[in-house]
Amino acid sequence: MSQWDGKSKGTVIGYKIFVFLIKKVGIKSAYFILYFVASYYFLFLKKSNASIFYYFHKRLGYSYFKSKKMVFKSYYTFGQTIIDKIAISAGMKDKFTYEHDGGEKIIKLLKEKKGGVLISAHIGNFEIAEHFFGEIDVDLQINLVTTDLEHSEIKNYLESIAQKPKIKFIIIGEDMSHVFEINAALARNELVCFTGDRYFEGVKSMSEELLGENANFPAGPFLIASRLKVPVVFVYVMKEPNLHYHLYTREAIVKHRDEKGLLKAYTESVESMVKIYPLQWFNYFDFWKQTHNQK
Repeated sequence: MSQWDGKSKGTVIGYKIFVFLIKKVGIKSAYFILYFVASYYFLFLKKSNASIFYYFHKRLGYSYFKSKKMVFKSYYTFGQTIIDKIAISAGMKDKFTYEHDGGEKIIKLLKEKKGGVLISAHIGNFEIAEHFFGEIDVDLQINLVTTDLEHSEIKNYLESIAQKPKIKFIIIGEDMSHVFEINAALARNELVCFTGDRYFEGVKSMSEELLGENANFPAGPFLIASRLKVPVVFVYVMKEPNLHYHLYTREAIVKHRDEKGLLKAYTESVESMVKIYPLQWFNYFDFWKQTHNQK
């Protein structure tokens, strides 16, 4: 697989076990079982192992042995973000602390009611952003553009235990109806939030360098953001120790109809985050389309 298929690993029973542990023994205690889960992934998921090893070894320049160690630690960290997401969705947000670096930029956009585009990435734990955005978006002006391709049993179970989100979602569909929903939201001067680092085969893409190697990115977010005369910001939700999250908002300088320049600014922004949080790169597929023959 050279591109993402929209689905994550895992089973309903696995999620139920984690929910039970979180509720009965606490979030940090639930982290303990991740050592076994991460070990399984480390030993048996050869394709994703090769992809994430390439990221550490070739793109970040770590030694062979350090890269191997980081592969295991990456799975463990990813598992922690999943547990955090489940806990927060199930109403345990008060167990966490967070700080928002640059949050005044989003508050300013919401108050001005002129619309805007937020672009994030699959680093950190962006899936919990809706719970933090909900606190500042009292008028439901933020629309999160997302796929709906998770395994239906997992999706249905998580929806059954989750609190109702306080922001709106636009689901990417094969019928392209999401394009009209995005346009309608922007016409209402609302904010639209995309992730800019995963594309599907057959969807228009753009190429840009990330960590010293070219990769493909979905063209849509950058075409839309560069053609509209609205502010564009990059946003990330990064995990810190001790159940703490650090939200980053960075304003982008956008030239009209310069989607290539915007993509370049985006990759530079993502790079800056990844270098601070190397374990929170969660694209477990052949992102740079390499052969991974190196061992």
